[in-house]
Amino acid sequence: MTVPTARPGVSIGAGRVLGTREGNIDRFLAIPYAAPPFGERRFAPPAPPEHWEGERDASAFGPTAPQTAYVGGIENHLGSVEIAGDDILTVNVWTPADREAGHPLPVLVFVHGGALSRGTPALGAYDGATFARHGIVYVSIAYRVGSEGFSVLDDAPLNLGLLDQIAALDWVRREIGAFGGDPHDVTAMGHSAGGNTLAALLAHPRAAELFDRVIVQSGPLAALPAAKSGRMTRAVAKKLGVPTTRDGFASKAPAELVAAQTAAAAGGSPLGGGPTFALTIGGEAIARDPYAALRDGAGREIPVLIGTTSEEYRLWFVPSGQLDRISNVTLTVARIATHVSRKAVALYRSHRPGAKPGEILGAIATDTLLRQPLTGFADSRMDAPAPTFVYEFAWRSPHAGMGAAHGMELGFVFDTLDSPDSLAMGGPDGPQALADAMHAAWVSFVKTGNPGWAPWSQGRGTEVFDADGSRLVYNLRADELAALPE
Repeated sequence: MTVPTARPGVSIGAGRVLGTREGNIDRFLAIPYAAPPFGERRFAPPAPPEHWEGERDASAFGPTAPQTAYVGGIENHLGSVEIAGDDILTVNVWTPADREAGHPLPVLVFVHGGALSRGTPALGAYDGATFARHGIVYVSIAYRVGSEGFSVLDDAPLNLGLLDQIAALDWVRREIGAFGGDPHDVTAMGHSAGGNTLAALLAHPRAAELFDRVIVQSGPLAALPAAKSGRMTRAVAKKLGVPTTRDGFASKAPAELVAAQTAAAAGGSPLGGGPTFALTIGGEAIARDPYAALRDGAGREIPVLIGTTSEEYRLWFVPSGQLDRISNVTLTVARIATHVSRKAVALYRSHRPGAKPGEILGAIATDTLLRQPLTGFADSRMDAPAPTFVYEFAWRSPHAGMGAAHGMELGFVFDTLDSPDSLAMGGPDGPQALADAMHAAWVSFVKTGNPGWAPWSQGRGTEVFDADGSRLVYNLRADELAALPE
């Protein structure tokens, strides 16, 4: 067994790192998997990390990617951390202190969300100790977001933040053995934008080289053509008076780009429209639309755990007050613009007696963005060699009217209900028994490839997690999804 020390050390390819130990968990933070992406490396693919002499202190989280805190009411529910510095392309590792040489442990790699413009693995809700205590080596990764990571420039690679994630996953395969992890037993887990990027990587030709299983939580499955995904880039360029080129954007400090993108995104959201960052079809990372590639069979050899919350839209509609401002007229205009039939709206209403127009619109938007593609993806894998497991998180928090909002399941999956981040999202009433059940299911999937319920098949079984436990429900929402346009 590993000899206990006050400051555990591990040697990897770039040098030696010195972590910290708390109880039976060793933690190593801010380990570079790539060089700082600034100066001559700005708007370029990730470069290998530089070697260091002696022992590198790995006791604190590294610098965060340039971004601003959430606004518009969402900041009351989603936390943010700002740590200054350029060395933003790092990984963090939690591993059991009593790991045994020659007995490698399964690995879980977490990719945070944040609409491709925000987020950091330094949030308390993402602490990996809850997985490490079950004999899992947990890794969280930081990557470029916003203009630095997802601009659509005329002469720079697309999806730089996704290229960062590929580099981080390559690092895991190469280095995780030094921390007791099994490089041949890696599960990648992403939430929201992190789920979107992992879905794109599942469709990538190198998917099987990057991970062995994947968990997609509330993540869209598609990318956009450059003409659409470049709206934010063009808006930023216009505000700053620069061309949409590498030199043009590099002439502005990261803080200036962040300020411009924040101003351009005001009032926009993944459900509400407006300029936002999106994955772009084209280039090395995304050669074709990921959803089309997945429907055509990409990634069929990799087991998938995928799902949503029941009321994803509430994170965007409730804190901002938009839920109460949406009228029947707004709903009708949105219905016509998205080619949703009157009959479909009536069906959604019949299933939600007394629902506000905003709740109806939110439910339809959630299904269009997430659940309809999820169902099509799962259907396409019924005869795949690897199983697909589908879940829905349905517990409705009474906290600030958030219900089963986007991100509400994270405190349960991580079993961190008492963290400030989880309390800000769901309040103090989250049932611990539900956290025990969800966390156990995710641990089981990481360790065995099976979360504990039947995989998706002709019956379309979805494991629904609620305060009373979980149950497998067949053909959940089938009539509503069938009523929406393809």
